[in-house]
Amino acid sequence: MKEYYDVVIIGSGMGGLVAANILAREGKSVCVLEKNNQFGGNLQTFVRDKTIFDTGVHYLGGLSKGQNLYRYFDYLDILDGLQLKKLDKDGFDLITFDDDDEVYPHAQGFENFINNLVEKFPEEKKAIRTYCNKLKEVCKKFPLYNLKTGKPYHEDATLFGLGAKAYIDSLTANEKLKAVLAGSNMLYAGDPEKTPFYVHALSVNSFIESAYRCADGGSQITKLLVRKLKTFGGDAVKHQEVTHINVADNRVTSVTTKKGNVVHGGLFISNIEPKRTLKLTDDGHFRKSFARRIEKMEGTISAFSVHLTLKPKSFKYLNHNYYHFKDKEAVWNAPQYTQKNWPLSYMVSMGTRKNQDKWADQLSAIAYMRFEEVAPWADTFNTVANKNDRGESYKEFKLKKTEIFLNELEKKFPDIRNCIHAIYTSTPLSYRDYIGSVQGSMYGHTKDANNPLKSFISPRTKIENLFFTGQSLNMHGILGVTISGVLTCSEILGGKYLLDKIVNSKNKVPEKTRV
Repeated sequence: MKEYYDVVIIGSGMGGLVAANILAREGKSVCVLEKNNQFGGNLQTFVRDKTIFDTGVHYLGGLSKGQNLYRYFDYLDILDGLQLKKLDKDGFDLITFDDDDEVYPHAQGFENFINNLVEKFPEEKKAIRTYCNKLKEVCKKFPLYNLKTGKPYHEDATLFGLGAKAYIDSLTANEKLKAVLAGSNMLYAGDPEKTPFYVHALSVNSFIESAYRCADGGSQITKLLVRKLKTFGGDAVKHQEVTHINVADNRVTSVTTKKGNVVHGGLFISNIEPKRTLKLTDDGHFRKSFARRIEKMEGTISAFSVHLTLKPKSFKYLNHNYYHFKDKEAVWNAPQYTQKNWPLSYMVSMGTRKNQDKWADQLSAIAYMRFEEVAPWADTFNTVANKNDRGESYKEFKLKKTEIFLNELEKKFPDIRNCIHAIYTSTPLSYRDYIGSVQGSMYGHTKDANNPLKSFISPRTKIENLFFTGQSLNMHGILGVTISGVLTCSEILGGKYLLDKIVNSKNKVPEKTRV
């Protein structure tokens, strides 16, 4: 690590790594500083019983040839190294309910999506097609989603003010179809009163176009990006938590790390939560009104996860995800659970191997959990780099929640307990400590259709050479944070210049990467 870089990036989440690669390609000296033992933010994985688990990225969309994430990855030159498995064409996501034996598929390809749902709802073809057309219409209004030049947001009040639940409810009187169309809203922690339809559209559209899992974990994306960064002369350094951003004359001069290193630079990009970024600077460098707005931004809910390693040849691999609900009302009200009815909903996903056969070796199930449940242990911090025992009461809390969760999973998979080799859990504290999100928020700030500008954050700050990137800037998810990295670099390099480079990059199909 040198004393001076053209660009210093705080945090190695996907947005930061994308920005690092773009700017290093442009000949700038770049350094990425990461506090944890792993790079990658939500792309981090962990290994238990020789089994790889993803922490946050369970599947990817838009990765077939010519689609948006494929084209971004093509420009970043990481396609050749990716090991992918395409999920079931006729149902990559399955929506199910306690009080209904039917299984409702979300299929890949819009016509296929429509046809599969029409089989379940033969009287609702018009509503289903209208829904799909609206998804495509909304997504076309976001230039970078379509790799086109233009403003990063659309000056259309009706677009940002249209609520997701309100729009879906307007399509049909069929309550079950409404629940099915919104059934994967754990992808964005949907709020019935606040979530805009554009958030729903941007979250699900690319999965309908194509849906893949990363074989042996999503951290391969991180490794490829770090490797590419180093080929361009960039540095990525772990165990370097930034504790202070040093500002003079409205410019960042350097950052100081927990280890006492001082890293100087020309440009600085924060890939951590804006709230945390502001706390790293001294008072007075941001307008009080801006600081208050950032501080008051509401974060999305967090999660409790159970990660199961399975006995050999005991449980068949599922090449799809389940989104399960106790009833159709739980699709939108699951975050408002009580201690008696938790969990009202959950997602089940599996990791896949490069040589995947018919047997699974792991399963992850995720349910909403509010941070208030782990507030008694909020002052404890525990990561690989900084081990900290939260105590017996925390262990008892997790055991109690795990038992309740397994009882729910047994309803769908009656023999699941007999298949379990070992159980590992994550709580909102785990997400807070490893991912760095405030109170373990899954998807950054809540977007509000009632007040769209409230959650808007520009990549350019009032400090001349400090920029934001990451999921709080634009959208979450691998595609969303990839676009946020491009958006930030567009402010530095020029939007048309950068998009021309991305669009005109090579576009080959690496057949060997398709598992």
